[in-house]
Amino acid sequence: MNTIVIYNSQTGFTKRYAQWIAEASGADCLELSAAKKVNPAEYEAIIFGSWACAGNISKISWFKINIDKWADKKLIAFCVGGSPIDSPDIELFLKQSFSDPKLKKVNMFYCPGGFNYEKMSAPSKLMMKMFIKMLKAKKEKSEAEQEMIKMISSSYDISDKKYIEPILQCLKE
Repeated sequence: MNTIVIYNSQTGFTKRYAQWIAEASGADCLELSAAKKVNPAEYEAIIFGSWACAGNISKISWFKINIDKWADKKLIAFCVGGSPIDSPDIELFLKQSFSDPKLKKVNMFYCPGGFNYEKMSAPSKLMMKMFIKMLKAKKEKSEAEQEMIKMISSSYDISDKKYIEPILQCLKE
């Protein structure tokens, strides 16, 4: 199937997943800024990947705007975030992010990535520092909040090629 993987990455985790998917499926792979210069409608399948930030998926609006043009395409989107794959928040996050009726025909996936403070933009670093400070200041922290503080206090990488398998399977169907 003639496929393109279009991605938006801040610190490299989404780019890594996009490249893994493209390599495994024989797809073309372009960063979003470059993809705006080509016509994705020429492909049979369009895969869009981006990163999660503060309960939103970065640049998902670009994908949503174009969905009507791609009505006859296989559409897949994946989101990369810092939470482990088994986090109960993931399902809720995906439902909220894809509640728009336009997105009903999109197959959505989550891939755990991590945090790379060295590659984060200054505003993102500041936002994370404020969030961590707020969590630490909370009097009665839940176990999940205590675990989150440990995880996001420094850079880490939980990405793994195995998480692209459901995406590749969906592409074959």
